[in-house]
Amino acid sequence: MNVLVIHGPNLHLLGRRNPEIYGKATLAALNAGIKKHAAGLGLKVRAFQSNSEGGIIDLLTGNAAWADALVINPAAYTHYSYAIRDAIEALGLPAVEVHLSDISKRDPFRKVSVIKPVCRAQFKGEGPLSYFKALDLCAKLK
Repeated sequence: MNVLVIHGPNLHLLGRRNPEIYGKATLAALNAGIKKHAAGLGLKVRAFQSNSEGGIIDLLTGNAAWADALVINPAAYTHYSYAIRDAIEALGLPAVEVHLSDISKRDPFRKVSVIKPVCRAQFKGEGPLSYFKALDLCAKLK
């Protein structure tokens, strides 16, 4: 099974940006952990990061033929990107939304996800484990 992993805006700053919220691991370290966990489940992963809404949509559509499932951390786009939501819905891939922090316990504007309704599940607030749980769910879809 092929799993597309997309990290949204500012996740390239992991390890430097608010480590008390997002942890000290870099994006490279997170991706290495994701690939290791996926390999243990027999999954192949392509991981990308984009700071732009259009870039994320291009990654979704450009990898849709390869991917069997999607794990996405839309970051700030979680709360207002109907364009990303619509792209996920249109592609019809089983999708899982993830967040390193617990968005339900943060600023009021972060509590709402417009992405969640087009996803099978949402994992949040467990750092990298949120991604690993999403991969575990994808493996069950085989």
